[in-house]
Amino acid sequence: MTNQNKRYRRPRWHIAQFKVEEVPGKVRFHDLFLPIALMRAIQEVGYEYCSPIQAMTLPYALAGHDCIGKAQTGTGKTAAFLITAITDLLEHRLEEQYVGEPRALILAPTRELALQIAEDANSLTKYSRLKVAAVVGGMDFDKQQKQLTEQRVDILVATPGRLIDFMNRKAVFLDQIEILVIDEADRMLDMGFIPDIKTIVRATPRNENRQTLMFSATFSYDILNLAERWTNEPVRIEVEPKVKTSDDVEQHVYLVSSDEKYHALRRIVSQEEADRVMVFANRRDIVRDLTDNLKADGIACQALSGEVPQNKRIRTLDGFKEGKFKVLVATDVAGRGIHVDGVSHVINFTLPEDAEDYVHRIGRTGRAGKKGVSISFACEDDSFQIPAIEEYIKRKIELEQLPEELRSDEAVVASEKVKAQAKVDKAEAEAVADAEAEALEAQAADAQVQDNAVDAEPEVDGEAPVGEVTRVEVQDSEDGPEITVEVFVQDPEDEDDETESSDDSEIATASASDDEAEQKKDEKGNV
Repeated sequence: MTNQNKRYRRPRWHIAQFKVEEVPGKVRFHDLFLPIALMRAIQEVGYEYCSPIQAMTLPYALAGHDCIGKAQTGTGKTAAFLITAITDLLEHRLEEQYVGEPRALILAPTRELALQIAEDANSLTKYSRLKVAAVVGGMDFDKQQKQLTEQRVDILVATPGRLIDFMNRKAVFLDQIEILVIDEADRMLDMGFIPDIKTIVRATPRNENRQTLMFSATFSYDILNLAERWTNEPVRIEVEPKVKTSDDVEQHVYLVSSDEKYHALRRIVSQEEADRVMVFANRRDIVRDLTDNLKADGIACQALSGEVPQNKRIRTLDGFKEGKFKVLVATDVAGRGIHVDGVSHVINFTLPEDAEDYVHRIGRTGRAGKKGVSISFACEDDSFQIPAIEEYIKRKIELEQLPEELRSDEAVVASEKVKAQAKVDKAEAEAVADAEAEALEAQAADAQVQDNAVDAEPEVDGEAPVGEVTRVEVQDSEDGPEITVEVFVQDPEDEDDETESSDDSEIATASASDDEAEQKKDEKGNV
């Protein structure tokens, strides 16, 4: 076989490549004996240990039991029901499957949440042959229908209204559903989707012939009543977070009048440290008015609400993630399930009517270990919501007066000048410190060089001998003049000898003089 005809074969993956240490009190995904293709995807996604809801749900769900789970958003319940569905479909393959007949159905209340679930499902099915499709309202109907009718679908993620549209058009048949997942059932109830869900559930096999997983943030009477009708002897699982709000979020609630709210908002989002801001309001008209006013004041922002077409909502969310504009103004329905990294501030222009929504809102910041700021405006219209929020989050909310720097545009400018000067002073101090450090390093280097030079200098006894030119001779030759120079260099030892001889001669002369003087003195005496 020539190299040209060889097919590239991806190296086989082995579970030994996915090493996770055993930790007491934690459940590894290795301990659940999941299919190899799923484990490879789990490793790539970065999962190692099960979250509490996963550790409590998966042993029962993987064994085929129906489950109703009470868990907040962000606890890992999405992975819990996706791992259950993928495992079942991989371990119980069908010999024959027709288009338009999904085997697992996941219902979500909002388009954003449904699309997020579908994205997670695609990540976990990356190394299997399972097909995932999403049908949600507000997007290209024909494109979604083509996806359903031209290829098989194993996992279908849908919002109730759009799914019923396809059911009425005979593009989707639910009689082969093996696993039914109803996510955020309490939100479904609040949004009025229960009649649609009843229609969908009736189109699936009977309770005892399918597995049903149902998740809700609360277990109200209505939710438990629906669970009793749609599940078969379910296992009830409750996970209450010890702390509902993150310590990484700095929370402020400012007492303001209705007239002060917008001006305070504009001043906050104009600050330099507010580099990516989400603003929440309770109604679509408030979102629309805030967006228009902020744009008129020169602040780059976009709106995200139920009245915005779905295609535009996706583009808006992508633009916010990419930093194309600074402020995103949203309603709770549109903001539910949004995962954007790097949100510096969350501002509650109006306090939510549901205390749980307060937790969802401020949870958009302070993610992945980064610090965030939450600011809420409490005025005469919605301050009565504060006690319910305090009871839900199990902590006291301190009410604050609006800071002085946010009371007027001049104060904002002055505050920004102070902050800018502080930055300049800090930068100058750092520059001076760096310069001093460099100078010390240079001095140390010079001292080292001098030390090295002293060590390398040869020792010389006495002074170097000096030469004396005694003769210079110039002679002509064919190659030019030749110059001969004779230099006499006296050996230091010879100098010492000369010095000694001269000293001796001086002593001898002195002795002779003394002898002559004595002789003369004797001659005089004789006379």
